[in-house]
Amino acid sequence: PVQSVAIIGAGNMGSGIAQKTAQEEYDVQMVDREAQWVERGQTIISDFLSEAVERRIFSPDQVEGIKDRITGVVGTENTDPGTDLVIEAVFEDFDIKSAVFNTLNEVCGEDTILASNTSSLSVNELALASGRPDRFVGLHFFYHPAKNRLVEVIPGEDSSQETIARTVQYCRGLGKVVILCKDRPGFVVNRFFVPWLNEACKLLDEGFGTPAEIDNVAKDCFDIGMGPFELMNLTGPSIALHSTDYLASQLQVDRYKGADSLRRLVEEGIQWDLAGVSGEFSSKDRKEIRNRLLGVVLCIASQIVEEEICAMEDVDRGAKVGLRWPMGPFELANDLGVDVAHGIASDYAVLAGFESPIILSTQGSEPFEFKLIDLEVTNGVASITFNRPEAMNALNEEVISQLTDLWKGLEADPSVHTAILRGSGKAFVAGADIKFFVDKIEDNKIDDIREFTERGHDILNAIESSRINTIAVMSGLALGGGLELAMCCNHRIGVEGKTMLRFPETGIGIYPGLGGTQRSVMIAGVECARYSIIAGNWLDSNLAFSMGYLTDVVDYSGLEKAISDIANGKVDHPSHRYLPSNPEDTLIKQIMEVYGDDWQSRLMGPSSELNPFEVRQSKFIGRNAPVSIKMASELIDIANKSREDPTAGLQSELDGLDTIFSTKDALMGLKGVLSGERVQFSGE
Repeated sequence: PVQSVAIIGAGNMGSGIAQKTAQEEYDVQMVDREAQWVERGQTIISDFLSEAVERRIFSPDQVEGIKDRITGVVGTENTDPGTDLVIEAVFEDFDIKSAVFNTLNEVCGEDTILASNTSSLSVNELALASGRPDRFVGLHFFYHPAKNRLVEVIPGEDSSQETIARTVQYCRGLGKVVILCKDRPGFVVNRFFVPWLNEACKLLDEGFGTPAEIDNVAKDCFDIGMGPFELMNLTGPSIALHSTDYLASQLQVDRYKGADSLRRLVEEGIQWDLAGVSGEFSSKDRKEIRNRLLGVVLCIASQIVEEEICAMEDVDRGAKVGLRWPMGPFELANDLGVDVAHGIASDYAVLAGFESPIILSTQGSEPFEFKLIDLEVTNGVASITFNRPEAMNALNEEVISQLTDLWKGLEADPSVHTAILRGSGKAFVAGADIKFFVDKIEDNKIDDIREFTERGHDILNAIESSRINTIAVMSGLALGGGLELAMCCNHRIGVEGKTMLRFPETGIGIYPGLGGTQRSVMIAGVECARYSIIAGNWLDSNLAFSMGYLTDVVDYSGLEKAISDIANGKVDHPSHRYLPSNPEDTLIKQIMEVYGDDWQSRLMGPSSELNPFEVRQSKFIGRNAPVSIKMASELIDIANKSREDPTAGLQSELDGLDTIFSTKDALMGLKGVLSGERVQFSGE
């Protein structure tokens, strides 16, 4: 695995990549040609991290650790020859980038991978210029790299599989959502986003509205916070002009040439005037703006899929994760009606001189169906990736359905002996889809919640009882239903400093309903189950390992080896012991004492008689929903008493769903999650 990384270029982008890489505990060199630029990059990082301390994202000690992992280097020729991965992040100019790679090819060792952070240039041409096309790859980080979770990985024609795999693993180590795509101008997101910006300018040139008016229609149509003109003001109109002219020349599409208003604006060195709207803005003009902005996105998104640059699902992920749009182009098509979307896209195709989008025309009026779980099977090992990063891979009806069908296929294949379950982005699986629960409660359809949960039980039971050796790779957040899914697996691997587990249910008015109240007792014992579920405490990787929720904890660099050892039969999985894995751990001893059978009388007593740990636990429990606490406690007790028949407790979880989801506290707590507000439970 990649462990040491050098970033060439200490500007806003380069320093951001360096910062994010150091945050994830890689060794980083930040390289620029002069000391003043290296120092400027270090200042940018320092200011950014100071703000993060003020917002309580990092502690001062964590910030010092991040800074200590970044070494400033003056001169590309002084890059450490043993560096695993070097990412060039200089100005978007082919000749400048080529000169950097010529130096790096001479300096770096044979195993070093060279990468270019480019948003538009040809990766194949850069690869040839690098002198090592087999160890070269394109990367497109989105601004700001420390915040935006998307990265496009673009292999060249000669990039080796090892180069691609190591680079993707590094990107995932940053918690990024990775889109693997072909080398075509604009790659994925910019291929439709840049023409969208330029189309807004063309609408302005044609007199359909002011920048403010066009922005307002765009925000309403795409349900976004900033329209195209406000976005250009933020990122720089000159970047938009350069990008759209580049696409026009590379794809030979006149429609993409920078609009006259955009060119004039850049020549004058000013920004768009977003003040006010005219009083003559007609519904006809509004419709034209809407259809043109939708048309450019729908039409070009279809081209991306038809040219096999990437999958339809990745186009939508790019929009949702990279641009933070609520819906991607193909979800927008479903929302409009695919036949309506086809008409809008076809009208734009006529304007641009394109063929009408085939993927939309052949779909008819049927909505697109999206694959939410990726599967690869190699040498008997199935890699299963939950790929809803914009929703933290949350479980919904479609995910459960797809997982059920996928698992039946694996069970029917005798060559499959191991299954690895992962999540995309920063989470393994962050629970169930809260909006689904809220909608069903408000529609008085709690039976649908029970049916969904029953199907969840069926697939989790199937995974738990399977002949297939199962590994949950929990390299990020695993909450609620995600933790319940992981507990069905034979092995549960956490990553030091990155894995965080939690049962949040009693704090939102419900209880863990996918077997969590039962399997937590089987795995960690009744006391640890109470600590985890009733109080809803966060569990870091070390505590989760001591309890047994994790069967192994590794550094990220050791993750693949740990998986390989399990897949190759070198590691036995533990059986259910109804006890924590490490009862001698100091905190575990405290939990065992406090959360014994007298936990309620102990923690509900006068605060003056409680020690600091008990005071903290009492406060946590006091914030949670009373009915949830009562029902969760009863279910935990059932798990402890029915060891000979675990199915009794699982059935009890299902039997209590009607009661818990009918409480006022459940609706209030679930809606509080969606709104981000803390609620006061009434006990009703």
